[in-house]
Amino acid sequence: MSQNITLTGITTTGTPHLGNYVGAIKPAIEMSQRKELGFEGQYFYFLADYHALIKTQDADRVHQSAREIAATWLALGLDTDKAVFYRQSDVPQIPELTWFLTCVAAKGLMNRAHAYKDAVQKNLDAGEDPDYAINMGLFSYPVLMAADILMFNATHVPVGRDQIQHIEMARDIAQRFNHLHGKHFNIPEAVIGEEGAVLKGLDGRKMSKSYDNTIPLFLTEKKLQKHINKIKTNLLEPGEPKDTEDSALFEIWCAFANADQKAWMAQEFANGIAWGQAKKELFALVNAELAEPRERYMELMESPEVIEQELQKGAEKARAMASPFMEKLRDAVGIRALG
Repeated sequence: MSQNITLTGITTTGTPHLGNYVGAIKPAIEMSQRKELGFEGQYFYFLADYHALIKTQDADRVHQSAREIAATWLALGLDTDKAVFYRQSDVPQIPELTWFLTCVAAKGLMNRAHAYKDAVQKNLDAGEDPDYAINMGLFSYPVLMAADILMFNATHVPVGRDQIQHIEMARDIAQRFNHLHGKHFNIPEAVIGEEGAVLKGLDGRKMSKSYDNTIPLFLTEKKLQKHINKIKTNLLEPGEPKDTEDSALFEIWCAFANADQKAWMAQEFANGIAWGQAKKELFALVNAELAEPRERYMELMESPEVIEQELQKGAEKARAMASPFMEKLRDAVGIRALG
């Protein structure tokens, strides 16, 4: 029997949105519930609060986001008896492993990271110094992500397509450490959802807090309808055929629809469905899926002590696994008792 170890996390910098749900949360929870894969697995789900410090210094925002994200996982049905659900900062072995990996990670590899390259290019375009306002957290972000993955020897990491490079970097770093110090790490694989796992936002770009184009996951029905009404569409009139390609509305529809519903909406586009009607249909589809977990989410947000209890339960399990593994890694690199 193969041992499948799946790990995924969400950075605590904002309110969970439909892109997080489609790209990470939903496929990860579904994977943990599958029985037909033919092997038992371990599942790790975490709040990436150390990663949040790279993007924001707003302490209240990081704290509130952690509460919202944890409540989201629990409301959507994560079984914390079957999975390890924890806060990254509650496992001190992760930053220790980050340093071990930093010492074998090539700087040239970090230079090629998309986020760092994009930040440098923006500075150059603005006539600034290439490294203006770029901190070491951003530069070495892939090493911390590698530590998240390798701390629990994950074999499968559900990510969006924009994160594939980071998994490749984690593989490179793991292989380098194994070469220098003996085989300690599995070589992880990225798991990409069927829809590509990168959902378009209100303006047609990737749905992202950075672009302020998200649809928060657990809005009230009235606010959900308002957000869906803001989805950018073209000026085609009712009755004029509409192209499903590059349509944020159709993409979001497909992320929530079954095969028959996808085919139906594709035909409606060809028939020239009015944008207003299409948005009403999308609201009904999304709301039907989220109504029940939304109610559970609201209850959890009113009971933070329940959320904290679940996180501490998971952190205890995570540390119980991480501590003996770190002892082996310390010994492998030469950090051991002199006696």
